[in-house]
Amino acid sequence: VDDRPVAADEPRFARTGGCALAYQVLGDGPPDLVFTPGFTGHLEVRWEDPSLSRLYRRLAGRCRLILLDKRGTGMSDPVPLQHLPTLEERMDDVRAVMDAAGSERAALIGVSEGGPMSLLFAATYPQRTLAMVLIATFARVAWAPDYPLGTRRELWDALLARMEEGWGKGVLLSSFAQSLAQDPAARQWWGRFQRQASSPGAAVAVMRMVYEIDTRSILPAVRVP
Repeated sequence: VDDRPVAADEPRFARTGGCALAYQVLGDGPPDLVFTPGFTGHLEVRWEDPSLSRLYRRLAGRCRLILLDKRGTGMSDPVPLQHLPTLEERMDDVRAVMDAAGSERAALIGVSEGGPMSLLFAATYPQRTLAMVLIATFARVAWAPDYPLGTRRELWDALLARMEEGWGKGVLLSSFAQSLAQDPAARQWWGRFQRQASSPGAAVAVMRMVYEIDTRSILPAVRVP
């Protein structure tokens, strides 16, 4: 992979349905590559982490990389916690960002909650989806009689209680990056990232919504590599 320096554009804003969505473009491509993050994030604070910065620049050495903050997180417009956007609305935000960036067709990287968004996008806009990379993600989280591998609600609620209590202090770093759990610098950055990405209430509200996601039914409609 090309390690030459790649300049990043200043963050820009796409607008859809009265909502401003922050995004950033690096590299020239082709192809275009849209990086859809997990449940929360912040475009500028991500660059403060050396490993993420290195990852983005390496990807942009081979692609035209498009980064975004999902609505309700980071630099994008906030949303009412009582009326969180649906998965369909979040998926269509990817379409809006691609339009604003002048991207007709792109490969998608979906991380965590960004995975179901990418799956839904590929099923809805197959002509605009070149390929997908899915990282630490899922089609469904919740336990059900027909999905015994899922997480029981009492365990999920305990996770959310811990998240709400320790949000902004580096809570749950071991769940997202176990090898960094004992690294003071990583924990300090993770706490700052949380504070800038969303409020404690917003983070918990989104994670409650994540528990309700079930994209298993659309998997047969996904026809991309």
